[in-house]
Amino acid sequence: MSSRRRGSTLRDAYGSSSGGAVASTITVSSWSGVLLGVGRPLQLDGGAHLAAIAGMVALAVLGGILVARNRYEEPASAAADSEPSREEFVTDRERVQQLLRENGGRMKQSQIVDSVDWSKAKVSRLLADLEDDGRITKLRLGRENLVCLPGHEPTASKSPEQVNDD
Repeated sequence: MSSRRRGSTLRDAYGSSSGGAVASTITVSSWSGVLLGVGRPLQLDGGAHLAAIAGMVALAVLGGILVARNRYEEPASAAADSEPSREEFVTDRERVQQLLRENGGRMKQSQIVDSVDWSKAKVSRLLADLEDDGRITKLRLGRENLVCLPGHEPTASKSPEQVNDD
């Protein structure tokens, strides 16, 4: 390629075959020998452009629908978030003790598992920790555990000395 053509601009004459609707300008640079397709029309037809425009319109419509939906749903969710519940600030240990107090100071371990959204293993570990700290008492009743707050144990589970002390 001559040095005279490197900086020049060529006009493609392919526009006449498509009714003059497509005419592209290509700038020939020093990279023109490396680039493929130099001298060919940049646009073959308008079908790809129509598909791209249709896609952008569809995305704009979907985006508008999502924005509108979020604006209409925001007041309901904002009202729910504005009143933080007391349970958000309660530890797991306090939650179990509160649950026991609400149920007369004693519950079966399986009832505790059903009342909270935790696994059996987590409840078991938590109850073992509370028992080690002296916060609860676990009594074995057949195949189940009865979990009691201190002072709410059944009288049949106490020794005769403990019954006389009360």
